[in-house]
Amino acid sequence: MRYSYRLGCFVLLALPALLAWQHQTPRLTNTAIISTQPIAAPGCAKAQGLARVVCLAEAFKATLSPSQLAELQRSYSKTEAACWSNFPQQFSRPQRVGIALGSLTAPQLAAAKALLASVLVPGVPNEGYDELEGNLVADNYLGTATNQTQTFGAGNYYLALLGTPSLTGRWELQYGGHHFAFANTYQGGKTAGVTPDFRGAEPMTPVTDHGHIYQPLEQERAALAALLGSLSTAERAKARLTTSFNDVLLGPGQDGQFPTTRQGVRLSELSAAQQQLALQAIQRYVGDLDAVTAAPILARYAAELPATYLAFVGGGTMSHAHDYVRLDGPSLWLEYSGQPSRDFPGTVHPHSVWRDRSTDYGGR
Repeated sequence: MRYSYRLGCFVLLALPALLAWQHQTPRLTNTAIISTQPIAAPGCAKAQGLARVVCLAEAFKATLSPSQLAELQRSYSKTEAACWSNFPQQFSRPQRVGIALGSLTAPQLAAAKALLASVLVPGVPNEGYDELEGNLVADNYLGTATNQTQTFGAGNYYLALLGTPSLTGRWELQYGGHHFAFANTYQGGKTAGVTPDFRGAEPMTPVTDHGHIYQPLEQERAALAALLGSLSTAERAKARLTTSFNDVLLGPGQDGQFPTTRQGVRLSELSAAQQQLALQAIQRYVGDLDAVTAAPILARYAAELPATYLAFVGGGTMSHAHDYVRLDGPSLWLEYSGQPSRDFPGTVHPHSVWRDRSTDYGGR
């Protein structure tokens, strides 16, 4: 008999259930997870937009056993929507919900990847779906280099459906693991929100898998550094914060904690070319989404650009420990922080979070 005790995001399984899980089909190796390519169900070939996402979600569900389906498909709740983290699963507080990629068979994983790929831009190096894969490759590298493959690696990323996928009700597609999390919320057949969204990578240097070179956050770093590099001495003085930061402010567990006072230099005080650099940096995040979803979000942030503030601390290259930059607008909240590495001493890796003051978790 399987007993489950739930408190918030925490799930404790009785020992017999854990032992039974250990004797299920062997987990895919972290390397095999990377090698598995998305395969969309033929029945979804003609579906477009959110209808395609719903179709692929149902196709993935159809590949699962009843016990796996119970892990993946959950009732919608804000409590479980907030169960995301940038930490590995064993250190995450709260712990993620959903089904681990490493518990899937190859056909199941191919269907899961097709679902994930449907909400991300395809074919752009280090953006969208390629960035998601690059994050998995980087975490595999980290696990192997530190001999911690049970903690780090592609098998330790989770996928959950909060609420039943549909074109009518409210539901969320939630995905995450070490240094990666996104939460796409849908309501009444429309995208209600695509944040919180967390990005990170360790190592920050390029990693390679099967001849494909990944450097998932380099384009974001470079875009933010270019924006800061465009500031005059007076503009830098106005944008510079007086306090230092060890990490992003609005990471996991910090929902709704937006500062009441915006700091830094208002983008309306900068030139049109500088404002364009800011928009290009924002696009590096919004552009991870499929083009149809990304377009209205980017247009809203562009319209609000003059009322958005830029603030930073550190050298401005976003390459050193505790380098920090923030874009804070009427809707947009975007942070990037340079983290000193525990596992590769002397190196720095990024933590970055994108939130929206109006539409985090779909606006609830």
